[in-house]
Amino acid sequence: MLGFCPLASGSKGNCIYVGTATTKILIDAGISAKIIRERLESIGVSLEDIDAILITHEHTDHIKGLDVLGSKMGIPVFANSDTAAAIYGILGKCPKFKIFSTGETFEFGDFEIHPFSIQHDAIDPVGFTIRTAGLKLGFCADLGFATTHVASQLKDCDYLYLEANHEPAMVHACARPMVYKKRVLSRQGHLSNEECAKLLEQVYHDGLKHVHLAHLSSECNSPDLALKIITEKLQSLQAKTEVSIAFQDRLSRLISFL
Repeated sequence: MLGFCPLASGSKGNCIYVGTATTKILIDAGISAKIIRERLESIGVSLEDIDAILITHEHTDHIKGLDVLGSKMGIPVFANSDTAAAIYGILGKCPKFKIFSTGETFEFGDFEIHPFSIQHDAIDPVGFTIRTAGLKLGFCADLGFATTHVASQLKDCDYLYLEANHEPAMVHACARPMVYKKRVLSRQGHLSNEECAKLLEQVYHDGLKHVHLAHLSSECNSPDLALKIITEKLQSLQAKTEVSIAFQDRLSRLISFL
């Protein structure tokens, strides 16, 4: 499959497939290898064809599948050095790491990959932009605040995968402990619908084709609300960009490069 497809997005696990005819990768592997295999097969991709896994940060919902995919299957795992060390500490095993430096572009197969720093309560979390086939893809979730640096990295993307995690009023009203609320709402937490809309306004251009709204909270957000807020923002920009939800429990909209 030539294109990309979020396989899972949310607090129960995250994983995105990106592939060309000759290079196939995953961004994060936070669900089981079994589920990753099943969802890849549903889009015509074999797990054995995956060439590498890019890791954004070490939280469990981004690395759960590495025990099988990285350690047992030997799929190379790209991470920065601090994240790699943290993963080893969590898994107690050492996948076949390929170390990148945050902020430095590197090439892998058909992809030109740029990892950039984001704000989250992890050791050295990153987002990614990927250039391939004349397109620029931006993947940015699990961040509490969109800095000017983040916005600059996401400009000129043809496709975006952006966090729209919560609605602040719903966080305040939920029954979760105060420590959870403070974390989610902090600059090291997660991006709200409104903050996602503001970031989108900063990076929007006429060539932006589609936006996946990612990492929606099942308790403190809803797909309809997130779509409403982001769609209204795009309408105010007179944009023709399409928007869809990146789902937790099933495949999301598949984007084809053809």
